[in-house]
Formats: sequence, C-alpha cells, structure tokens
Amino acid sequence: MASFAQFGNDLYTGARSFNFVGRRKIWYAIAAVMIIASIVGPAIRGGFVFGIEFRGGSEFQVSQIAADGATSVERQDLATATVEGVVTDASPHVTTVGDDGVRVQTDQLDPDTSDEVRAALADAYGVELGSVTASFIGPSWGADITGAAIRALIIFVILAAIVMALYFRTWKMSVAAIIALIHDIVITAGVYGILGFEITPSAVIGFLTILGYSLYDTVVVFDKIRENTSEDGSESSRTFAESVNLAVNQTLVRSINTGVVAALPVAAILFIGAAVLGAGTLRDIALSLLVGILIGTYSTIFIAAPLYSQLRENEPELQKRSTKVATARSTSTSGAVR
Repeated sequence: MASFAQFGNDLYTGARSFNFVGRRKIWYAIAAVMIIASIVGPAIRGGFVFGIEFRGGSEFQVSQIAADGATSVERQDLATATVEGVVTDASPHVTTVGDDGVRVQTDQLDPDTSDEVRAALADAYGVELGSVTASFIGPSWGADITGAAIRALIIFVILAAIVMALYFRTWKMSVAAIIALIHDIVITAGVYGILGFEITPSAVIGFLTILGYSLYDTVVVFDKIRENTSEDGSESSRTFAESVNLAVNQTLVRSINTGVVAALPVAAILFIGAAVLGAGTLRDIALSLLVGILIGTYSTIFIAAPLYSQLRENEPELQKRSTKVATARSTSTSGAVR
C-alpha cells in the first residue's frame, strides 16, 4: 500500500511521469484499429442482432413451472427444442424469469402457429395452458423505440457538448470530450456485434449510462488540466503539452481506482446474471456497462486529453511559449556542458 501511495505521489509531483500526450499517435492508431474492428467485425457476422423490441416478433412466457431440480440452462434448452420442434426456423431467444418462469422470443408467427407453440410449451413444462401467455410486438413499435433511442443519444451529445463548452469556456475541450465519447459508444456497440449479443432496451440503457460515466471521468481530468494550464504564465518552465500531460499523470491513480471500483460490481452482476441466473436483462445491461467503463477510462487518458492538447498546441501564444521553453532548455544545457 505504501509503495502504491508513493507511486501516486510521484505521479502528482512529476517525479515520475508517463508520456501520454507525446505518444498520442500510438494511442490514436490503437483507437483506429479498435474502431475499424468494431465496424468490420459485426459486418462480417451479418450485422447487429436486435432484440424483439426493435425488430418485432412473437413472445411467449411460461410461468408457475414446478421445481424439478432443472438448471436455468436446462430449462432454456428445453424451450428452444420445443419451439424448434413446432417451427424449425423460429430462431428462438430464451431467458429465464425468476425461479419458475421462462420467456421465449421468436420471429413473427401467425395466430395458428402461436397456438401450437403455446400448447407445446405447456406440455413440455407440465403446466396449464393458461400459464403460457403469447403476445406480439409489431415492427412499427420497434421502429418507434429505435427512433427514440437515437434521438435520446443525439440530444444527450448536443447538450453535453454545449454544457462542457460553457463550463470550460472553450469549445476545444468540448470537441475532445465528445470525440472520446463517440469512440466509447462505437467500440461498446462493436463488442455487442462481434460477440453476437442482442441489442435490447436494457443494452441501450447501459449505453446511455456509460455516456454519463465517460463524461464524468473526462470532466475530472479536464478540470485538472484547466487548473494546471491556468497557472502557467509566460515565464512557465513547462510547455502546454507538458502541463496537460502532468494533469493526466496527477489524476491517473484516481482514474484507475474509479474504473476498477466501478467495474468490479458490474462484472459480478454480469457473471451472476449470465452464468448463474441466466437472466438476459442483467447480462445485457451489465455487459454494456462493463465494456463502457473500461473503454471510458481508457479514452479519457489516451484519447481525450492528448486530443485536447493537439487542438490547442498550434495557437500562436502557446507556440511562442513552447519555443521560449525549448530555447531556455537549450541554453541551460549548453551552459552546463561548458
């Protein structure tokens, strides 16, 4: 613990430093590779898999299943086999609901076929026909949900950009933060597409939640950057890029700690929800949160801060200061050699 505390203290004072800003081309290249993979990967798999709420379809819910010692996975396999026994190309998606229920989602079925599936599920689980409900979600409703999600995302990004520009009194910080935010969303969505996970309303909730987390982490780092750079006058011994890099190092331990503390319980929810309970809703929201937290922590350090520095380094005043610092260091080195 003492060594870690010393490590954090060294980062804060500048005794130890990682050159995040100076190596930004490396981080940009890594980000570009991940973004390309997030776009190409799902395309190779045939696109994203959307839940019934977005694409429309039929849904069956079996309740009051007797406790027979079967695991969640066994119950899900039974439902899949039962539905495919009636409709071979139904593409069922099965999740458990509580301790005595199963939900089955399929492509759109006609009324007669739906009745056959209801009867088959009732027989397979040994329940009354009334314990198996059937419902239908039309594609128009799914389109409305999709439109609402997209509008919510656009409105959030616009409002966040405006608020950050007003708070930091510079549009360049706002642009850097929003670019990092888009980076987070693209990669998180790409993970869903590559792994073949369904994008459900729960996943969308997770996406919107990580927007707030990513911006929170970025704002904390940017606040330290503003503090450092505002203290730099014309006689500062640091360049603008060095002040930004110092701020990132000073908040590095805090960013890592926050990311780990946030990721651990979400990872536990993901494991329990998917592996133990077989609860699709928990899995959907936890996966988006976990990926978003990890990517959000990464993007704040390696994308947002270096990008902001790059956006401002070409300003005439900052270029003059960089030249002055370089000249002073060169003169100091020459004097030392003599």
